[in-house]
Amino acid sequence: MTSAGSPHGTTPVLLALGGATFESDVIVGLQTARREVRIVRRCVDVPDLLAAAAAGHARAVLVSTATPRLDADLVAALRARRVEPIGVVAAEEAGLAEEHRLHQLGVRAVLRAESRQLGAEVATALERTAATLQPDGAEPSVDDPETVGGDAQVVAVWGATGAPGRSTLALGVAAELAAAGEPTLLVDADVYGGAIAQMLAMVDESSGVLAAARSAKQGTLGPAELARHARALGPQLRVLTGLPRAERWPELSETTVDAVLSTARALVSQVVVDCGFSLEADEELSFDTAAPRRNGATLRVLEQADLVLAVGSADPLGLARLARAVVDLRSVVPGVTVQVVLNRWRAGLGWSRDEVVALVRRLTGVEAVAVVPEDRTSCDACLLHGRTLAEAAPRSRLRVSVRDLAAQITGAAHGTAQGTAQGTAQEAGA
Repeated sequence: MTSAGSPHGTTPVLLALGGATFESDVIVGLQTARREVRIVRRCVDVPDLLAAAAAGHARAVLVSTATPRLDADLVAALRARRVEPIGVVAAEEAGLAEEHRLHQLGVRAVLRAESRQLGAEVATALERTAATLQPDGAEPSVDDPETVGGDAQVVAVWGATGAPGRSTLALGVAAELAAAGEPTLLVDADVYGGAIAQMLAMVDESSGVLAAARSAKQGTLGPAELARHARALGPQLRVLTGLPRAERWPELSETTVDAVLSTARALVSQVVVDCGFSLEADEELSFDTAAPRRNGATLRVLEQADLVLAVGSADPLGLARLARAVVDLRSVVPGVTVQVVLNRWRAGLGWSRDEVVALVRRLTGVEAVAVVPEDRTSCDACLLHGRTLAEAAPRSRLRVSVRDLAAQITGAAHGTAQGTAQGTAQEAGA
């Protein structure tokens, strides 16, 4: 593969092997293959590596398990700078474990250090990885595709600013899916104010989602490890608690969110994610290089979701915010499947359910609309005892509405007509 600006058609590469025992063999092997590759820099640490990558003088970097601070985020940062990480391992049996870990970190190509054709293999690996890149530039999950990946449905619970009740509905829907026999994982990925742990009266000294993110960064996250980080609320429901403090949002990156969702799909059949409200992605306006994105986790959840529940308050201000938010959502995440959930509907607003549903359909263009009634008493009972709606207020109108919403989600996932029938009855005010 010819790199722009490289002489004689050679591919310029960086070395960041971290003093691996086979580093000298790699250098000798590449120096004898000047027609294929050319070493432009040996990087001693991560800042040196990222600076060299950002300079645009190389197309690839050779890494090993000895590379300092090598994790999934570093692999993603290198690709963001248009430098492809290529792994190098020893030929002996230990190299198999090293190769597996590199794949888990997101390194697509792994080569043997002792190969006599190492230079040609580097060039070939670049060609192959470039051919497999997704057209939109999205990165694949950092997990090994041979060990992780399932067909679970990911439901993102999202909504406009103004606290329309996202967390209450996320917890309620997850609990109802589990009660219906669906193995369910509830993930608190709100980077502004995770509340699931407090709502369930859990001591949140350790964050489940941050523990899972750390495992993902190190390439060790699998279904069993994810289950260990989650708290069990019952035989079918697990919870990954959220950020203990909002300022820890940099620890929840887009790359690690990808890994958590990919692994969760292999662990359960339903994944419910309570995510932040903001869709802004303007961090690059304040940084000269690739910037950390506070809303990156939210955007990645919405991109990966099979269904987005767009939550809004059923009042004039809430409806106006919801209409604008849905338009923004479709602009930022084209093709997303959306169902609107009008929360806290009450007769005192002077509108019937049919009128509110018709208005929302006209404003948002979304046909699937569910209406959830205001029920402060039931919500207070849940918060007071740290319980779900099914436990604290099993016969309340709020619980019945959330149960119907969960049935719609399950019906859609399994291709049944159950959800449509229940949704029609609910909208008609039956």
